[in-house]
Amino acid sequence: MDAGEADIGSGGSDPALSETGRLQAEATGRVIAARGAVQAVVSSPLRRAQQTAEAATRRLGLKVHVDEELTEADFGDWEGLTFAEVRERHPDEPAAWLASPDVVPGGTGETFTSVARRAAHARDRILARYAGQTVLLVRLALSTPPVSLFRRELSAASLSAVACSGDGTA
Repeated sequence: MDAGEADIGSGGSDPALSETGRLQAEATGRVIAARGAVQAVVSSPLRRAQQTAEAATRRLGLKVHVDEELTEADFGDWEGLTFAEVRERHPDEPAAWLASPDVVPGGTGETFTSVARRAAHARDRILARYAGQTVLLVRLALSTPPVSLFRRELSAASLSAVACSGDGTA
């Protein structure tokens, strides 16, 4: 997916990467391959995440392992809308959602608190499975409190390096 206001959530049409997104994924794959030392690649089940992971695995000679718990948040009735469309169609909901990680988006979606819990479970399971290895994760939120989600930005095809120790610190 490329820059600009993207659709919200994991549901809907599960779009493929745009041409710009494909080029970004290829560039990211080249950077990862040049750094070396990756022993495993784990991806969200979303098509664009898998396509991004595959851009790296083609150069690394590895297989993409899909982990269902790495999928994006479920945004309920907001799925597939841009944030501007959410504000237009559900004018009272975005402010409450932005104010608390415990607000259910779109009436039936997943709170950021539950997404963080799911991501932490996936992270812990992946750390145990690949202990001592360097793993490329495509689509895992970093281990930060849900309330900090709106204080940082992870751009499309960006790289974040996180070293995790056996005691849970990162």
